[in-house]
Amino acid sequence: MSVAAHADTNESLPMEDLKVFSEIFGKIKSDYVERVDDGELLKNAVRGMLNGLDPHSTYLEPEAYREVNIDTRGEFGGLGIEVTLDDNGLIRVVTPIDGTPADRAGILPGDLIVRLDEAPVKGMALDEAVNRMRGKPGTTIDLTIARKGAPKPIRITIEREVIHINSVWAQLLEGHYAYVRVAQFQSGTAASLRRELTRVKKEAGGTLDGLVLDLRNNPGGVLEGAVDVSDVFLRQGVIVSTRGRTEDSRITFNATPKDYLGGAAMVVLVNGGSASAAEIVAGALQDHDRAVILGTKTFGKGSVQTILPMHNGAALKLTTARYYTPNDRSIQARGIVPDVLTGDLAFADPGGVSVALREANLVGHLGQEATVEEPAENAKASRTRRQDSDYEVRAALNLLKGINIARRYAD
Repeated sequence: MSVAAHADTNESLPMEDLKVFSEIFGKIKSDYVERVDDGELLKNAVRGMLNGLDPHSTYLEPEAYREVNIDTRGEFGGLGIEVTLDDNGLIRVVTPIDGTPADRAGILPGDLIVRLDEAPVKGMALDEAVNRMRGKPGTTIDLTIARKGAPKPIRITIEREVIHINSVWAQLLEGHYAYVRVAQFQSGTAASLRRELTRVKKEAGGTLDGLVLDLRNNPGGVLEGAVDVSDVFLRQGVIVSTRGRTEDSRITFNATPKDYLGGAAMVVLVNGGSASAAEIVAGALQDHDRAVILGTKTFGKGSVQTILPMHNGAALKLTTARYYTPNDRSIQARGIVPDVLTGDLAFADPGGVSVALREANLVGHLGQEATVEEPAENAKASRTRRQDSDYEVRAALNLLKGINIARRYAD
């Protein structure tokens, strides 16, 4: 997620420290056992600086920078997997994206990637690992996975594809109750959501009595996408605010006076794979008492990253702010605690052991401040009843019915 930011140029440079850096650079150039390219040495120094800040600040090579815009538009080449660094310098899976090669191959949230083909990932920069996983569609890559509860590492071969991220799809559960899945937040997600709501409303005869909004294993996306989705269901008040050191990182986003559900009851499903923009939506709807949050505690990524272009065509992805819910809660390293807690029943690994990776587990994490076509597997689900195969959807549907009964008696 990004907001505009500028570096504070008023602070003087630490000249003595820079002299030490220059001296170390010179010693490496003259005394290291092998000749080292100047540019590579300096890029490694930049990566080291950023790795010492938090897990989300990174240096983007020109090619990686070009692909950032592709990601937010919803199409790119690769495996369809959201990853981060864990506290041992290894690559952890936040979540696979619905309907992608990684999802179909059985990759799970919390899986630990220890090798990419034959290359160990320990000590590998996150952007380098991501670049290795991307590649020409039709080519394959072997991922060696350590999974909690598995007796030995699992080797999975995945074929790369052009990833089309269909971020929203919906279906009618029964009667006037609908289900909407939001897999990731992009710039057009809110428009897709409104179209899907219009479609299922028509199927239901023109009105909905309740909605299950599924944000489980949603890794986030662009800030504006989360704000616009929240605004679909809110009539007034703050949606989210961001605060950092610079003036232009301090922004408050407010709702506009239209609720596309007309006040119908809502339940939002979340889990440990719900991160970043997904937490913004859950937090806003929870603080405004617009929806009941059901599931398990979310990931806890409450920071804003800004893309700062460099003169060489590369870019700096830098954490510039924290975001706050309408009730001024920072989610960073804490997550959203659901109103109704369930077990990790729908997303447990085959051994029955829950996998729960959160922002607070990441090395160097920030602390608290003092319509879319259904994927093939979902098309099959729509021919049956989702609530019959998904415990939490069934619980959410029953909760919606209970809310409506309570409202009738209150009236």
